[in-house]
Amino acid sequence: MSAKSDEFKVQLLETFASLITAAFGLVAALAWNDTIKAAIKAVFGTEDDVVGMTVYAVIVTIIAVIMTLLISRSLSKAKKALHLMKEEEE
Repeated sequence: MSAKSDEFKVQLLETFASLITAAFGLVAALAWNDTIKAAIKAVFGTEDDVVGMTVYAVIVTIIAVIMTLLISRSLSKAKKALHLMKEEEE
């Protein structure tokens, strides 16, 4: 394969990784929003409590960071695999 083709593949993977990360963040936030609020309300008595809201924000942030790291690692592995394939062809 040509260098341009490999470069395009890397750019495509990077773009997909960014889109997937953003989409996952949105979907996860929407999916967990009511559940986490209900859990916080059960523990703290109200979901509008500052402590409860802070706990909610921390939980959502941790989930988003973990998923972003996993996607970044996958992208890195894919890039390395493409570069290894390129080296083997030469």
